[in-house]
Amino acid sequence: MSVSSSLRARLLSVGLGALALVTTAAATAPGGQAAPDDQGRPSASDVVTTLKFVRNSADPQNSRLYVIRGGTPVAEFRAGSGLGKTHRNGRKECVREQGWLPRGTYKVGAAQTRYNGTLVKGYAIPLSDKKCSDNRTWRTQLLIHSEMTRDGGRGSTESRRWDGVSDYKSAGCIKLEPNDIKKLFRNLSRFPAPTRLMVV
Repeated sequence: MSVSSSLRARLLSVGLGALALVTTAAATAPGGQAAPDDQGRPSASDVVTTLKFVRNSADPQNSRLYVIRGGTPVAEFRAGSGLGKTHRNGRKECVREQGWLPRGTYKVGAAQTRYNGTLVKGYAIPLSDKKCSDNRTWRTQLLIHSEMTRDGGRGSTESRRWDGVSDYKSAGCIKLEPNDIKKLFRNLSRFPAPTRLMVV
């Protein structure tokens, strides 16, 4: 028995409607929310950012600061800490204001672009105090910083301007070239701020 044209049209319409319902259900999460295309992948706000400072014993002023996001290094900057390889205390982490930053884990404070310390101005990230390897000596007033004016410019005095590789020397803080610390801040601004620094 033949099927009339009008019946065939109605059957086709019903079939297409059912297909549309199945497709919509597959693309919709419970509660009527659209299912994400990257279901199971963490959002940007869930990715953890940490900092890692790798000390270079051959040349402390040619060490490296890494930004690690989700376990993967995403940025690298030359950095220095301490008074350097030619100074007798440059690699001694328990000598205040001379030796490099002690090994270990630090809490990271809020990044500031107009820091106004006695010695350090401009871009700076505070770090927690740290007891060094002798288990007695505390290293305090630690920062990630550069040499610049409070507004991030180049000053006229030595402590307010960057003159070259000798300026990677510090009193124990982590020190970056001015353009690099600004790049670091731009990188960190795109994600939740890091709360931890590892020094190795």
